[in-house]
Amino acid sequence: MNKTIIYGHRGASCYAPENTFAAYNKAIEMGANGIEIDVHKSKDNNLIVCHDEKVDRTTNGIGYIKDLTLKEIKKLDAGSWFDNKFRGEKIPLLDEVLEFVKDRNIFLNIEIKNGPIFYEGIEHDIVKAVRAYDLIENTIISSFNHFSLAHIKNIDKRFKTGILYIAGMIDPWEYATKIGASYIHPLYLTINEEIVLKSQNNGVKVNVFTVNRKEDAELMKSFKVDGIITDCPDICKKVFNN
Repeated sequence: MNKTIIYGHRGASCYAPENTFAAYNKAIEMGANGIEIDVHKSKDNNLIVCHDEKVDRTTNGIGYIKDLTLKEIKKLDAGSWFDNKFRGEKIPLLDEVLEFVKDRNIFLNIEIKNGPIFYEGIEHDIVKAVRAYDLIENTIISSFNHFSLAHIKNIDKRFKTGILYIAGMIDPWEYATKIGASYIHPLYLTINEEIVLKSQNNGVKVNVFTVNRKEDAELMKSFKVDGIITDCPDICKKVFNN
């Protein structure tokens, strides 16, 4: 079996402000093989890396990303809410993260945020950006909006997609195959060894989220999952030792 890929969830977000380069660098420093990020669109149609639809929680600003321009977003402090030593961290553009990933030859999981706010053309824009950096092989595109994932495959079948879900799902590999997804990305609490094995036997890989405790990482290791999405890459790295 190939080694399990460890993805820093929004970077090493237990240790640095999520979805900033401080968090991404910390994840790599801790031994993560890749990072997981979230993408929205700004008022002027730039691809913005932030988890929430609004900037209120993770910056010193207020408002919806869809109502802010790139210039307004780049003025915000995305670090001091977490700790004053991170003051001055900025919200990244997807292009900036893609450059970071390419320079380090790591894996990238892009979560499309498309609902409850829907961004026209976000799938096409993400595909175009990833192509421009020649990172299709390094990238998985995931979403809770499975219409977006199906659309990605319609745009370019070379892209790997992962269905995000929280509720327990019966035969998730069948559903994944139906919409052309290469991966399932379940909440780790909803799966068992049988689901992992049957998914893999049917050509669907399993990346679980969000695994932060040693005992949970050990359980996922026993299930032989393909990837772990974690806020604490150091904990998972010690368990998987890869």
